[in-house]
Formats: sequence, structure tokens, C-alpha cells
Amino acid sequence: MTNTTAAGPLRVTVWGENRHEQIEEHVAKIYPMGMHTTIAQGIEENLADGCVVRTATLDDPEHGLTEEVLADTDVLTWWGHAAHDEVSDEVVERVHRHVLSGMGLVVLHSGHWSKIFIKLMGTSCTLRWRDEHDRELIWTVDPTHPIAKGVPHPLIIEEDEMYGEFFDIPAPDEIVFISSFSGGEVFRSGCTFRRGHGKIFYFRPGDQAYPTYHHKDVRRVIANGVAWARTDRPERSHPVLLRYATEEFFQGQGYTGPLQ
Repeated sequence: MTNTTAAGPLRVTVWGENRHEQIEEHVAKIYPMGMHTTIAQGIEENLADGCVVRTATLDDPEHGLTEEVLADTDVLTWWGHAAHDEVSDEVVERVHRHVLSGMGLVVLHSGHWSKIFIKLMGTSCTLRWRDEHDRELIWTVDPTHPIAKGVPHPLIIEEDEMYGEFFDIPAPDEIVFISSFSGGEVFRSGCTFRRGHGKIFYFRPGDQAYPTYHHKDVRRVIANGVAWARTDRPERSHPVLLRYATEEFFQGQGYTGPLQ
């Protein structure tokens, strides 16, 4: 499995479930071309000529995530909600393999309960929630992190769904943002993880009933997250177990054959 993840424009695939937009009129009015299109436009707006963005949806053949598409993707973004169970286990395994091999992954909002995020985290990924038009303040707690570049402190979202602790995820490698809500709850809303050779960013905002992905600062965070999640590995490869011969540990780094 090879690609050129460190050269040329950043290749992004924006994956969206695209179900609410098809069946709920108020969502279609906010996102007439689908949330995935709006998210893709925000990435293009911020990264300009430094990126090439394509979109894929649940109802595309193989959910639009074929081996060829993933091999040609530096960073995949993921939004799902109502149809997590409809995502093929085969596709999940394929995405999982690519993440471990070096593809970046940005998981948005209710993607916390996607098959791929749960598989990568190894926990239930459950949380508290309330959908009562809460105001959200997103506070930067790691201002030197690349994902926080150009993001106001706090980032204010006037209305969105509330997510609250406890959020059942492993301890993040880094917490970039935390949110507070008008109901008093707090939430780890911007977290990074590393799995294998891949980098993962989870970002909380984005319920389908609100125009959150039109928000310029939310778009900035997502674009920053996409840029951060790209690895500098010249070749995508799955982590392997290296076998070292007795008394030749300093010569055995290149051996990747079967264990005996």
C-alpha cells in the first residue's frame, strides 16, 4: 500500500451520511447541497490551493470509500448520525486499516458514535446530550496547537445541541478545546489521538438542525484539523512487528518476515 502523503496538495475526502438532508425539510433548507458539501466548501475556503477536496456519502457504492479512494486520501472527515448501523463492516475495516497505515481522520459531532470511531477508541464513546438550542462557548486550552491557529477565544456558537461529560473516550493525547453550555455543562470538544501511523481529531459542534457548518470559525477549526491530521510519511504502510535475532538486535531492524 503506497501513496505520497507528504507531497503535493492535501487530498481530502469529506464523508457525510446525507440522510437528514434528504428526509427533513428544515435540514435541507440549511444545507441544500448536503452537510458534506458545506463542510468541503469550508475546507476549500481555508486551505485554498493547498488542498484537493472530494465528497462521498453513505448511499454511494461502497459508501464512496473504495480502496482506490482511500489510497488517494490524505485525510478523511466523517459525519454520521441516524444510520451508523448501515455503514458496512467491510468499509469500516478498510478505513481502519488506512488510518493505522497513516491516513488522517477528522470525526465531527455525532460521528463519535460511528463504527469507525468506536473501533479506533475501543470504548463506548457515549456522552450526555440535550437538544434545546444551547449557546456554546468553545474555549482554547492549548493555544500553541496548530488546530487552534486563528481561532477566537472563546469561539461562540449561538445555538447548537449540547454534549456533556462524561464522554466515554480514552484519555486524549491532546485536548485543544473544551466547551461550556448555557445549561452549565462542559465537554472535551476538541481532542486528538494517534492510532498506529494515523492522526485523529474529534471536534464536537455540528448538529444537523443548526447552521453550524456555515460558521466561519467552525470552518477554520475543521480546516486546521484536516491540515494537522496529514502525516509526513512518504509511504503508507501498516505497522508491523519486527523480529530480532538473538545477539543481533542492532542488525535486525529491517527484518519483517514471519515469526518462527
